[in-house]
Amino acid sequence: MKKNIIKLFTNSKDENLAFHVTNDKNQVIKARKELCIKHKINYDNLKYMNQVHGNKVLTVSQDENLYECDALITNKRNTPLMVMVADCIPILFYDENNNTIAVAHAGRNGTYLNISSNVISKMTNEFSSLPSNIKVILGPSIQKCCYEVSEELANIAKVNFGEEVVNKRHIDLQKINYKQLINSGILKENISVSTICTKCSNEDYFSYRKDNSCGRFTGIISIK
Repeated sequence: MKKNIIKLFTNSKDENLAFHVTNDKNQVIKARKELCIKHKINYDNLKYMNQVHGNKVLTVSQDENLYECDALITNKRNTPLMVMVADCIPILFYDENNNTIAVAHAGRNGTYLNISSNVISKMTNEFSSLPSNIKVILGPSIQKCCYEVSEELANIAKVNFGEEVVNKRHIDLQKINYKQLINSGILKENISVSTICTKCSNEDYFSYRKDNSCGRFTGIISIK
């Protein structure tokens, strides 16, 4: 039986939602609780990560909240998953047919290490999801217009993912993740990619490249 799946991205108006960028832990807790009340999400079961810019994917359990990884998966109801970003891509995954959800933190390292593909593999191998049933949302993040890296890193992207993802020293992380998802069997019509650039759009999102002391906004997904 299909259940209602809540999917959302916060912005800077929801305040900083990450402990690791502030000494004011109480303010983060307050902001998280207010967000959960606003969207009718279970704060006590909120699962989040100590994101390490890798490609490790973990399945959540009820007795833990903080995980050392960059992606989380669950099929438990009222167990919201949260990814925190400020330029990296927040990715939400969901399979409405077997009520499985996931989040991923796809920065450059995670993208180069195929974190999107790893999430799909775990959803299919451990939760029996069919790739054709999985839907994916890539949220607001730094876009190819602003994501400039060293020549070495640009060349790594070109060699491994194709010339079309690189323009001189600018990398299109969204296109790399899109290609990885397609190669994992996700249907084109089931992939949504935000075109909002967190650095130059002047919309209400934190951007580390604009201000390296900024807070973090989030992507959250939960099964009601």
